[in-house]
Amino acid sequence: MPPIAVTTRQTVGREFLDTLAQRQTTRAEASPPRAIGAVQLSAVQARGAAQIAGLRQSGSLKLLFPRGAGPALEAVLLNTAGGLTGGDRMQVDVSAAAGARVCLTTQAAERAYRAPGNSNAKAVTRLTVAAGARIDWLPQETILYEGAALSRSLDVHLQANGRALLVEPLIFGRAARGEVLHEACLFDRWKVWQDDRLIFADAVRLDGDIATLLARQAVAGGAGAMASVLLAAPDAGGFVAGLRGLLPDCAGASLIRDGLLFVRMLAPDGFELRKRLIPVIEYLSAAPLPKVWRL
Repeated sequence: MPPIAVTTRQTVGREFLDTLAQRQTTRAEASPPRAIGAVQLSAVQARGAAQIAGLRQSGSLKLLFPRGAGPALEAVLLNTAGGLTGGDRMQVDVSAAAGARVCLTTQAAERAYRAPGNSNAKAVTRLTVAAGARIDWLPQETILYEGAALSRSLDVHLQANGRALLVEPLIFGRAARGEVLHEACLFDRWKVWQDDRLIFADAVRLDGDIATLLARQAVAGGAGAMASVLLAAPDAGGFVAGLRGLLPDCAGASLIRDGLLFVRMLAPDGFELRKRLIPVIEYLSAAPLPKVWRL
């Protein structure tokens, strides 16, 4: 697996992750929110397909539900604020009841703009997966602009035989405009629990001259884009051999433990990352990508 900057992947070490989160919280409280958004969605299995049981949305976050998505309930997140900047607060809470499958994505790539002053944008996602249910978290790319400051967390709670596919593509600057990230900040934290027991934790913190950091051969070898993928499922180990046949040289897959398959992938830019990532997502999800990924 290719190395990546200042990252930890472990089933313990809560103190380390909580310390990083506290630093980011202090920075975030420096200015009031510019935009606030929240969505809550619950899904149940009925008449052979997942259906909406409850839905609440407020502020700058909305959910769209394309028709004809098959037995899964497909939900598309839309940030009407047009991006994220210092002080923004976004929260997503989604639950799938027993037997239900939910596929979550975004209408387009999210943009993390320059943050004014000493503030950051904060995005919190919480997924709850009941026994025999599944949630696929498949947002499109997040693009970090010069001066961006983004703190986000993804917390997943699985019950027995619950399944989750988690994907986060990330692009460092707008390559077409020659943008280089000499001053930006990203704190990205994942935690997965199974029956209230922490089984996976991953944290990435990039701060300052990100371009110089990523240029190091031991870090990212000059990559301009990265994706993290986690499959938490009882049969995750059965995907390892087929997955490795799909991965380019600048990616690696690890079966961390029974039921946990993790992938880290690097690419020179967002276009190449998407080409390499789409076959991986389709293989692990055993379903076509949401149509918004191909528009």
